[in-house]
Amino acid sequence: MDTIADSATFASVAARLAANPRVQRLPTAKADLFQHRDFLAPDLRESLIALIDKDRRASTIADDNGDAYFRTSETCDLDPAEPAVEKLEELFLALNGIDPKFGEPCQGQRYAEGQEFKAHTDYFTPGGPDYEKFCSVAGQRTWTFMIYLNAVEAGGATRFKTIGKTFHPEPGKLLCWNNARPDGRVNPNTLHHGMKVRKGVKYVITKWYREKEWGWK
Repeated sequence: MDTIADSATFASVAARLAANPRVQRLPTAKADLFQHRDFLAPDLRESLIALIDKDRRASTIADDNGDAYFRTSETCDLDPAEPAVEKLEELFLALNGIDPKFGEPCQGQRYAEGQEFKAHTDYFTPGGPDYEKFCSVAGQRTWTFMIYLNAVEAGGATRFKTIGKTFHPEPGKLLCWNNARPDGRVNPNTLHHGMKVRKGVKYVITKWYREKEWGWK
């Protein structure tokens, strides 16, 4: 399998996704935004949910804005040695072709009723108080790949307000987007809101890629 050696080659990743007949590209010039339904099989989703439940902790944010209710979910750093995580990484590589050395470890999130992640971007704001801390080794985040693991009884959608598109949770559905413009500048149009879960629980997997090799221990 050919891999994309530099995760900053946005056009190469976008072209690979667009060429996949199971991937749908949102018709907008504001961002490279794609979805892939039924990306994960039920047994793998169940295994990942169990891992999240086992190790979840309170979520945090970079560049704390003082809003204690900005991100109220729980988070789990997934062990790359777990068979379910190994399979997940294989699926990501087959889909996007990005060399795994540019990827952050996979992360899981759990949203209980009333929990949300208010409108935010996944990139680190240049010049922000924690920009140097989070980007000094591996550089900026380039791509986000996010997967819904389960059905949610009510709420829990992901809203891209600037683009005018809202995605509702579907088991196994993957969303992915490029956090930068073609010239490498961060793209504020990728602002998105993990909306409140009104009933039930929402489980999500997130995989981020960087400009440089991950490098953190």
